[in-house]
Amino acid sequence: MEYVYAALILNETDEEINEENLTGVLEAAGVDVEESRVKALVAALEDVDIDEAVAEAAAVPAAGAAAGGAAADEAADDEETSDVPDTVDEDEDEDDEEDDASGEGLGQLFG
Repeated sequence: MEYVYAALILNETDEEINEENLTGVLEAAGVDVEESRVKALVAALEDVDIDEAVAEAAAVPAAGAAAGGAAADEAADDEETSDVPDTVDEDEDEDDEEDDASGEGLGQLFG
């Protein structure tokens, strides 16, 4: 991850993202630099507009949060307008009884 951070720092300071600059940032941060990773990252970022990629990545969570909030509001509206009475499933009652029975001895262990 530190390699990507170093590339972002270079981009933010308008420095060229090349092997020499990337290695310099990583070494300044105290990272044990692997030359093959530096070369791979420089090659991968060769045709990438980092500012555009960051802007797109920032837009995705915002859109997802807006959609999620709308879905939650809709679900709350559905619950309020539902005429179906709440019922308890018999299986749930049995599970509760089993949970109660399994915990009976715990009270004795701890007083």
